[in-house]
Amino acid sequence: MKKNAPSKSFDGKIQLTVSPQDPVAWKLSMLFEAAHSTDDKIHDIAQRYGYTREHFYVIKKKYNTHGAEGLIDKPTGPKSNSVRTDQVNKQIIRHRFLDPEANCEVIAQKMRQSGVAITQRSVERTIQDYGLQKKGYIKQIRQRLKQK
Repeated sequence: MKKNAPSKSFDGKIQLTVSPQDPVAWKLSMLFEAAHSTDDKIHDIAQRYGYTREHFYVIKKKYNTHGAEGLIDKPTGPKSNSVRTDQVNKQIIRHRFLDPEANCEVIAQKMRQSGVAITQRSVERTIQDYGLQKKGYIKQIRQRLKQK
C-alpha cells in the first residue's frame, strides 16, 4: 500500500474521500474500483493503489471469504514464544538463584546438557526480562547466604 499516495475521491450523489492511512477502506475502494471498471486491467488498478496483481487477488480472496474483516491487517511474526516457554524460563531462573555467580553462558550450557535447546542470548533475555541482572544482585544474594 502506498502510505504517501494521495487520497482517492469518489464523486456521485455524494463525495467520498478514502485515505491510504485507512487500510481497510483503501483495499475496499480498490476492490470496488476493479468491480466497477470495464476497461482497466487489474494490474493497473492494483498498481495505482500500491499493490501487485498477485496481492490484489489475495485481498479479493480474503474479502470473498471473510468480508471486510478479512481486509484488516494482522500482526506478523510468531504468535508465541517457542523457545523461551514458561517451563524454560523457570529453569533459567532456578539456575540463576542456585548459582548467582554463573554467567549466561554457563546457564545456557547447563540447560543444553539437560536437553533444552537454547542459546546464550535467550538466557540473557530471560534474565533481563525478570530483572536478575541488576548491579549488586550477586552481592545481595551473597549477603543473604552469609546471614543464614
